Amino acid sequence: MKKKSAAKTIGKGVAWFLIAIIGILTLLSVITLSWGIAQRNKGDIMDLPTTPDDFVPTVRLIAFTDSHNKNDRVADVVDTAYLLFDEDPVYAGVDGFFGLGDFSSVGGEGDFKNFAETLSKHVRPETKCINILGNHEMKNKEQCYDLFRKYFGYEPNTVTVINGFSCIAFSGERSLTEWTFTPSSLKWASDQLKTAEQNSGDKPVFVFQHPHNFGTVYGSTIWCNFQTNILWNGHNKVVNFSGHSHFPMNDPRSINQSSYTSVGVGGTSAFELEKNCIVGLHPEGYDTAAQFCVIEANDVGSVRIRGFDLPSDTFFCDYFISNVNDPGCYAYTYKNMSAHDSAPVFADDATATAYKKDDEWVLAFDEAKSNFIVHEYKVAVYDEKGRRVFSVDYINPYYVIDGDNVAEVRLGKNTLKSGKTYRMKVTARSAYHLKSEKKEISFVAVG
Repeated sequence: MKKKSAAKTIGKGVAWFLIAIIGILTLLSVITLSWGIAQRNKGDIMDLPTTPDDFVPTVRLIAFTDSHNKNDRVADVVDTAYLLFDEDPVYAGVDGFFGLGDFSSVGGEGDFKNFAETLSKHVRPETKCINILGNHEMKNKEQCYDLFRKYFGYEPNTVTVINGFSCIAFSGERSLTEWTFTPSSLKWASDQLKTAEQNSGDKPVFVFQHPHNFGTVYGSTIWCNFQTNILWNGHNKVVNFSGHSHFPMNDPRSINQSSYTSVGVGGTSAFELEKNCIVGLHPEGYDTAAQFCVIEANDVGSVRIRGFDLPSDTFFCDYFISNVNDPGCYAYTYKNMSAHDSAPVFADDATATAYKKDDEWVLAFDEAKSNFIVHEYKVAVYDEKGRRVFSVDYINPYYVIDGDNVAEVRLGKNTLKSGKTYRMKVTARSAYHLKSEKKEISFVAVG
């Protein structure tokens, strides 16, 4: 009888646990939906700004994130930034580097040591360099704070003033899990923000943290923290930079303005993406990730934000905020950005080819064009009898900047037959979910 009673009790416990999980997921879904509706209806439709020719910054900062022990890429970030700006005719030099966490895998001392040594070898003594803890460092919950202080020489939560600009580096503190912050750390951040706003004049206040704030930039409905968003809401001066998601910065959704400005700064180890709200995808070229963010500002509230891609050695986005103190000029709202998106268009004379690579068929076709990016393609291939031999809905590797204007998809080893004619039907989807007209292209398999 006791065994049956115990089993019944356990069964009830499991049932209540599942009910609780379902309830939490339902609540999160409702919150996400409500937030999304609010974002889509907030703000005005206006032209997207360009950086004026007479913009002269009084500070320049570099933010990078999620290097995960790939310290050669960290070194490349630092060296490239100096190379880009040492001789800049408008404003020379780099005033500070900010690492946004997850420089480690599991937070071992060797990870701290190797990362710190890389920075020491490449960051010049006169340049500020501030890091924060990410969740991967916090996996080593017993030692992460002591190791941080040992190798960096300052607290994980710190404020650094650079050229008069307050820079809040907010690690938080590990609470019940690596994803939450304690009330004391949230109070610390709130107090520091108040002080920074009082002392900043018209200057922006820069905030650097590891997780995205919920419901802001691309990836922030999953790879996020719900607590931190509350801290910055309503504080127009705040320009917040975050990582954690590994979602590419060259997706236009990686900047967002609501009552403050949020920027996702990509990553330097690997990209991660989503398709149809399914996250954790690592499509072709994902491990080429090596992006960093260039932040420039002046004393009257203007901010310029650019993304730089190391593999291609190019800037790939350029955002300009004329005055952070005036929400009326916020152009990077979801509503406004989506209004400037366009459904992808294929050229009338678009062509396709199929060839063998590593004993696998590859289908290459001329890319569609959109105002921002093509996020994904839906492809179907039919033989001469109209039978479908292949179909896939796949993420376009827009984060790989190669300039060839050709999309490629792997079809497998035995999908096609050499010399046969096939017909491809393809549609493209933009960042803001606008679909192209279906394009049909015939091609001959050669290989």
